[in-house]
Amino acid sequence: MRPGGLLAIASTISSTALSQSPLPTFVRFRAPHRNHSIFSHAFNHTASGRSSGPSCSLQNRRIFFGGSNALMSLEAVVRNRESLEKKSAAIRSAGPSKLQVIADFDGTLTKYTVDGRRGQTSHGLLQQGNAEYDAKRQALYDYYHPLEYSPTIPLEEKTKLMEEWWEKTHGLLVEGGLTFDAIKKSVADATIAFRDGVVELFEFLEEKDVPVLIFSAGLADIIEEVFRQKLHRSFKNIKVVSNRMVFDDNDRLISFKGKTIHVLNKNEHALDMAAPVHDNLGDPNGSVNDYSLVKNRTNVLLLGDHIGDLGMSDGVEYENRISVGFLNGNTEESIGSYREAFDVVYLNDASMWGVIELASQLCSSDQ
Repeated sequence: MRPGGLLAIASTISSTALSQSPLPTFVRFRAPHRNHSIFSHAFNHTASGRSSGPSCSLQNRRIFFGGSNALMSLEAVVRNRESLEKKSAAIRSAGPSKLQVIADFDGTLTKYTVDGRRGQTSHGLLQQGNAEYDAKRQALYDYYHPLEYSPTIPLEEKTKLMEEWWEKTHGLLVEGGLTFDAIKKSVADATIAFRDGVVELFEFLEEKDVPVLIFSAGLADIIEEVFRQKLHRSFKNIKVVSNRMVFDDNDRLISFKGKTIHVLNKNEHALDMAAPVHDNLGDPNGSVNDYSLVKNRTNVLLLGDHIGDLGMSDGVEYENRISVGFLNGNTEESIGSYREAFDVVYLNDASMWGVIELASQLCSSDQ
């Protein structure tokens, strides 16, 4: 994180940005040294419902992980502490068997900044090895990307434009002869990295048998290659719901499975459209029966870096949802809208340690 800590962050947020509603709760987390437990209960509750963790004021709540040697500190904004604690208690009471995690990939699980440079997205890192087709895809980006964020285009029209963009891009990947070797090389050369603590989060959720649905409008094959190269392992509880490629015997792209998933339909309804390979946890050749087990998990921990990512849970009839947003930049301009949209907002390209702490509390048997 940037030097300066909590006071530096607080001083960059103007009174104007916070004037529309009551002051949020600022939370400072400390990531533990590797020799200390990362699962101390920062949100520990007593029977009375009051926090039995470190004392704090509403406007400046400080929560510390176990261990005196901190790797780094994180700043977060909690919209409504009482609401968060109520949701946490309900989810904890229902148990891990009713919980699922829904996460965006780019800018959420991955860092926004890598070694001082803007990190690449899973779609943006791809190089076909064919300069002509790379240029054609860039031209599509230059045309459609401004339309994606245009405030004047109606949603229905914008949805059609996004479908058009994705289908043209996929067509160029097929026409340009993309190979799996090109994907592996693109990932190896890419400026992309997972947030600190992502592995520990996945390991904890796997241990608790909590499924993780990673929704992406990008390319599943690239995301999975990022897992292989950056984490060097897979997780049985993780399902990538994204656009999946079909390769021939020579590892050359020939088509895509299922219907196109783009930025405006990236939610659990996409599971109904995705290829059958997406319909099972841990078994790409399985039936759709396990899909119902995910649907029956009515408590959601949602992770995203854009307000639009809140729509990832639109297909879930959830009872309780805790939303965590990562505000990677433009704090001054965006803190107000992010605070209103998410239950918890982490600032400045934060690590995943705070989410680990929250997840461990949600899965705790302590009442």
